[in-house]
Amino acid sequence: MDLKTIRDRLEKLDTACLCDCGKKLRIMDPDIRPITRDVKMIGRAHTVHCQADFLTVIKALHDAQEGEVIVIDGEGEKIALAGEMFAIESKKKKLGGIVLDGACRDVEGIQKINFPVFSRYITPQAGTSSKIFKTQIQVNCGGVSVSPGDIVFGDNDGVIVMSEKEVTEILDTAENIQRIEAKAIKKMEEGKNLTDVLNFFDHYANVSKKKDSRLIFTV
Repeated sequence: MDLKTIRDRLEKLDTACLCDCGKKLRIMDPDIRPITRDVKMIGRAHTVHCQADFLTVIKALHDAQEGEVIVIDGEGEKIALAGEMFAIESKKKKLGGIVLDGACRDVEGIQKINFPVFSRYITPQAGTSSKIFKTQIQVNCGGVSVSPGDIVFGDNDGVIVMSEKEVTEILDTAENIQRIEAKAIKKMEEGKNLTDVLNFFDHYANVSKKKDSRLIFTV
């Protein structure tokens, strides 16, 4: 499946419904949060490893191709490795976003340009620009392994990393889950209770008797 098709389908989904059907997906640490809310991040990973120095991040920004997400393993240090100008450059190049296991700064500027940046920390203190590290290698970002070319998907709830095979296998199921949940929400907006749209009572009784059971929507 080509990236455009994957992107178009993911744009209509959220990370929560993907997690519901892909229990083994790589989910980044919940501390990796969006700087700007309500902006989805989708793209192939362009990876960077660096430590308290952003020179290699600039190199990655220069090398990255349209649609790629810059994934930065900053070893979780509380030093800014990206900021407003990095986000402007990324948006100009039509990149998919920036994910930082480290810190970023210039929050107000990033929010103004409405570009997806996810970061563990926010700090005004920038790193140095005098060391060269590696790009396009397997890195650890947010507690999960990320390889160049992996699909990175982020929204208000967090960031998921998937191989192309993984995302292709779960897209149909995720879309079905979202359709069912939309129906359930509509019923609740019309006055139904949560227990009215679930098999809650049967499931609860089965669980209490230690029987195999599964909580499902009934709409």
